Amino acid sequence: MRSQWEFLSRTSEVEPIPFRALPSLLPQVDVAAMVWLFGYVDVTDTGFIVAVLSIAFNPLFWNVVARWEHKTRALSQVFGSPHAACYCLGTVILVLNCVRSHCFTEAMKSQPKLEGWDCDWTYYSGLAISAVGTLFVISSFLALGFTGTFLGDYFGILMEEKVTSFPFSVLDNPMYWGSTAIYLGWSLMHASPAGLLLTAVVAISYTIAVLYEGPFTEEIYRRKQKGVKSK
Repeated sequence: MRSQWEFLSRTSEVEPIPFRALPSLLPQVDVAAMVWLFGYVDVTDTGFIVAVLSIAFNPLFWNVVARWEHKTRALSQVFGSPHAACYCLGTVILVLNCVRSHCFTEAMKSQPKLEGWDCDWTYYSGLAISAVGTLFVISSFLALGFTGTFLGDYFGILMEEKVTSFPFSVLDNPMYWGSTAIYLGWSLMHASPAGLLLTAVVAISYTIAVLYEGPFTEEIYRRKQKGVKSK
């Protein structure tokens, strides 16, 4: 699951990455709330540690592989075409995301629930948040397509114009924040402090990914535009 960021750079004039729509409740972690959560979570639990590692590994993996491909075109050569290589990497990313979700869920199950939140109101609030997150993820995929979603620009598969349709019309990086919302809702549905803490880890990992990926993707499209003007 990637690339909520490509749409930021698909214009003839490359614009800086806007941060206006990074959901404030995600990257801006309240210290008191974090301390409170740590009181309910055993961070030394093996399942919790595995979940943290899986969350951190995914964006690291796809960034390293994508940049390696952009530099060497090795995957495109192995699979015979950029499209085939992109589809292969996209499939691996999907599998890794399923593993991450499994680890996340197992970590929640191994930790205690917060009794005061184990009620219908919290459950249905979490369900609604997950539904909104799912809407953002699915609509982002439909707007970008498979190669647009899974690092196609790093394979040389560039889009011609900026994507401005929903959900990009209302939110920057909607697939990232939609995914985070799904985890947040899932945590509330299970009244899980561990889940909330892991959701914060997801938000932090995506925030770092946006900061790391944005300038590189901008440069890809800047070079494309420069090449077009030089012809």
